[in-house]
Amino acid sequence: MSQPSPSARPPVTPWHRQGWPWFLIFFPATAVVAGIATIWIAIESNDGLVVDDYYKQGLGIQKTLDRAREASRLALSGDLRINDSTLTLNLRSGIGAPVADAVFVTLTHPTQGGMDQTLSLIGQAGSYTAQINPLQMGRWNVLIEDESRSWRLTGTMHLPAETEVSLVPPPEKPVTR
Repeated sequence: MSQPSPSARPPVTPWHRQGWPWFLIFFPATAVVAGIATIWIAIESNDGLVVDDYYKQGLGIQKTLDRAREASRLALSGDLRINDSTLTLNLRSGIGAPVADAVFVTLTHPTQGGMDQTLSLIGQAGSYTAQINPLQMGRWNVLIEDESRSWRLTGTMHLPAETEVSLVPPPEKPVTR
């Protein structure tokens, strides 16, 4: 019987039974799967922030800024208070301009649109009161407008810690071009 020669090689295992090829395949395969998942999410999800007519959106932003400037020109300010389900608003003008008899108050939740409330308030001498649906804890954006939507005041409340917010127009910023 012949003995194996010292130069004989041990049997080679197939590549798919070794660890290194699988280790080297793992990372590119993971990147491909993640890429496919990202493409699927991009196709199926709503890209609601994209608008078709950005020019008109820009004009709308300009109108919003003009309404804030009008509130500043009238030196409007206000205090809004929420107790349980009662909203109390006191508006005043620093230059003695008449305050609207009817205003719109919009309470918006930044992330849950179904909880938003819009109220039409009628008052006298800048004092308004209304019943509202109870608001959940968290941040709430407040928007006050007159009936003609010629001015606006905005503010933010963090319930339940803050139940009162002072509303003042934003300060005028110099125009730089």
